[in-house]
Amino acid sequence: MPALGDLPDPCPVAPLAAPPDAEATVPGGRSITNRALVAAALADGTSVLEGVGTSDDTEAMVDCLRGLGAAIEVDEAAARATVTGVAGRPQGPAEVFARLSGTTSRFVTPVAALAGAPVRVDAAPPMRARPMGDLLDALRALGVAVAEEGEAGHLPVTVTGPPSGREVAVPGTTSSQFVSGLLLAGAALPEGLVVRRSTERLVSAPYVDMTRSVMAAFGVAVADAPDGALVVPGGGYRAATYAVEPDAATAGYLLAAAAMTGGRVRVPGLPPAALQADAALVEVLAAMGATVRRDAAGTEVTGPAPGADGRVHLRGGTFDLTAFSDMAPTVAVLAALADEPVEVTGVGFIRGKETDRIAAPVTELRRCGVDAAETDDGFVVRPGGDGPHGATFSTYDDHRMAMSFALLGLVVEGVAVRDPGCVAKTFPGFFTALDDLRR
Repeated sequence: MPALGDLPDPCPVAPLAAPPDAEATVPGGRSITNRALVAAALADGTSVLEGVGTSDDTEAMVDCLRGLGAAIEVDEAAARATVTGVAGRPQGPAEVFARLSGTTSRFVTPVAALAGAPVRVDAAPPMRARPMGDLLDALRALGVAVAEEGEAGHLPVTVTGPPSGREVAVPGTTSSQFVSGLLLAGAALPEGLVVRRSTERLVSAPYVDMTRSVMAAFGVAVADAPDGALVVPGGGYRAATYAVEPDAATAGYLLAAAAMTGGRVRVPGLPPAALQADAALVEVLAAMGATVRRDAAGTEVTGPAPGADGRVHLRGGTFDLTAFSDMAPTVAVLAALADEPVEVTGVGFIRGKETDRIAAPVTELRRCGVDAAETDDGFVVRPGGDGPHGATFSTYDDHRMAMSFALLGLVVEGVAVRDPGCVAKTFPGFFTALDDLRR
């Protein structure tokens, strides 16, 4: 497979000659890596992060934290990052650029507010279009000066702290990253921070649990108040050595490939009780007919055997993806190969992701002849006939759309994806990993 930058656009994906029987090594969890980088950058002392993943998102986080004074050395070959923290006092004035990364934008902005001097936070145009208003309102409520340069509630902004308040309320219906960002920064405040939700619902709640787990590894235990508030103690982070588990979302594409092709794929190191909500995709794969095995050594999926027509036939069902919404495009592609309707619910909020992840999968499924329709909080796929046909899929500058729809090419002739380079955001090695399934 050519280097990512040398791939043709659109990039063809040829069907597998035989179902795979493979062990796939995936990089460390991007979401965990970025949380651990923040905790280590705010800690007093030098931390070592083992098993870190390299992607555009993690590179964006490293660049921003360096801009705020942390010393970070990344050894890509060893998948290791060594971080000397700022002891809770980021440097300013500064300017930082979050590229396309939502986690970086939403974690670094409250961290920048700790600096006590103006810090300008900006990002690439697609990230500028994504909502930031709930977080900016929360920072203002804490006494941080927030100056928006463009559209209200969006980047770029300049924040000037430090925060003077010790309690804040933030909605949980747009992004759990707002809550996580406040928790991560709150640990560096001398008296800590109390974070309340102003809405009953918290989307992607397991990601907040992930944040709390990473914070605990660096010496900060977030407590649950009787009224549901999250109480972050003050005093700051302790330097630590921390091992990052494999990226569950990245693993999900390869495990889904096993289910779609009737093959077997094992991801070593992805534990049964993974911190990452995206690991729950294997429960969807099992419900659709795949066999799942999970133990302390890793996770394995074997797809159902192909039928007399040579096709794998998956089952349908209704799946609530509220907790692992990033997997919605992947479930949409799996649904195209099912014998029964598939409905995805609980993900209305993903219209505000890198692209509208409800409209985009529906549009692309229709492009390859699959009956699909949007709903208020998800979509419905009604497969039928001879299954999907080949098509050149638009990917909307969205890495998850590119990786999900490339999977169809493993079983359908004539598939290609536009802008294949967008997978660099989270998984630069994606197309190489697909080719490895052919061995």
